[in-house]
Amino acid sequence: MSDRTDGGHERNDAPALEAARYPDGSLTYPSHPVGPGGEAPVETVDLSEYVATVVTWTTSTATPPGVREPNHLAIVEFDVDGEPVRAVGQATTGEIGIGDEVEPVYCEELRDPDAGIREPDSQEWDGYRFRPVE
Repeated sequence: MSDRTDGGHERNDAPALEAARYPDGSLTYPSHPVGPGGEAPVETVDLSEYVATVVTWTTSTATPPGVREPNHLAIVEFDVDGEPVRAVGQATTGEIGIGDEVEPVYCEELRDPDAGIREPDSQEWDGYRFRPVE
């Protein structure tokens, strides 16, 4: 995996893409206070350290204000020590397909905070996109 993000920042500056592990071994992303077995999480796992597989993807051409157009979205599945966990998010490109391997890359700005009608500070969103593994 690359040690730089698509925003040009060192990976260690990026926040964790945090999933929760529960006593039964299951994982959820995002984390929840109560897992599938009804118990609280016992640890967190940083998914940004893993490669995922594209389960499905789509491209939206009618996006909310400030979101790039076209907006490529993917559902991906990580394999963390034999336990699957899925995430949904933007893809860095529309050149992906089902079964492709992708890696999470941190992006400081997933939408332009000045484009909407709300207070710009309330529209600042960072997060991860999924980039094809080369």
